[in-house]
Amino acid sequence: MSREPRSGCPITTTLDIVGDRWTLVVLRDLFFGKKRFSQFLSSPEKIATNVLTDRLSLMEQAGLVTKAPYQLRPKRFEYSLTPKGEGFLPVLQEMCRWGNCFVPDTWTPPKNFMRLKAPLSAETLSAGKPKAIKTRA
Repeated sequence: MSREPRSGCPITTTLDIVGDRWTLVVLRDLFFGKKRFSQFLSSPEKIATNVLTDRLSLMEQAGLVTKAPYQLRPKRFEYSLTPKGEGFLPVLQEMCRWGNCFVPDTWTPPKNFMRLKAPLSAETLSAGKPKAIKTRA
């Protein structure tokens, strides 16, 4: 994503990357094991093909996923989470907890998803490069 952030606020800059209505759903599906375009289309939310193409491209540009060909004719790709994408696991898990607590009739997420632990590899930690929080005086 090459555009300038609206501000230095970490919430705003994160929303600039994943704040549309589909990116977090695609991330969820990747954590659930989906890798291929047709698998994402089978989700109950019924994302349109043009929107899915756009989101996967934006997610790749943002460094959340990588794609690798699994078929050459016609060319088809599998998508995988990068360490940066894997860093969203606790966010998605907390969103599930919040939704189950405050939004009636939401599904209970699979236990194996809720038990997953975010990988804290050296690559993941160095990708984040923690910064000092700027406060107003």
